[in-house]
Amino acid sequence: MEIRVLRYFLEIARESNMSRAAKALHVSQPTLSKQMKELESELGKKLFRRGSTSVSLTDEGMLLRKRAEDILAMVDKTTDEFRELDNITGGEVHIGCAESHQIKYLARVIKDFRENYPRFRYHLTSGNTEQVVERLERGLIDFAFIVEPPNLEKYNYIEIPGADIWGLAIRKDHPLAEKKRLFLKI
Repeated sequence: MEIRVLRYFLEIARESNMSRAAKALHVSQPTLSKQMKELESELGKKLFRRGSTSVSLTDEGMLLRKRAEDILAMVDKTTDEFRELDNITGGEVHIGCAESHQIKYLARVIKDFRENYPRFRYHLTSGNTEQVVERLERGLIDFAFIVEPPNLEKYNYIEIPGADIWGLAIRKDHPLAEKKRLFLKI
């Protein structure tokens, strides 16, 4: 399986049309069709449902789309890292962030860091803690900003001050409406 062919596959998935994808990729439509037939043959699965003017992904195609996105993200990240090896004043930083208002601390650090190192670029990925940690373990991000305690055997970490505050919206006549504070036991 070639990286180029995975890029072709993703462009077809985005365009939902072989001809438009071929035009965007600057290849002929027959060449692109042939590459996709070979990919289907290599994987032993049909990846597309072909209509008269469009294509859509099969279940197997949807699986390959997710995997291809991850593979290409890793390839692009690796290429960028090698390109920047001799240039420590800039580069790409990939950060995974769990949903939290505590993200303001990360924003402040990035702002301050940018003043001294303006050639760094930041890529933020959002998700729940499990999703962010999974991306960290697969090497798709450089570090994670999470809200649940990390696995101390696997990671070094820095605690961020503060905590998320949750709220509860209920009717005024509900018995809990009289409470000033609620505690969630997990």
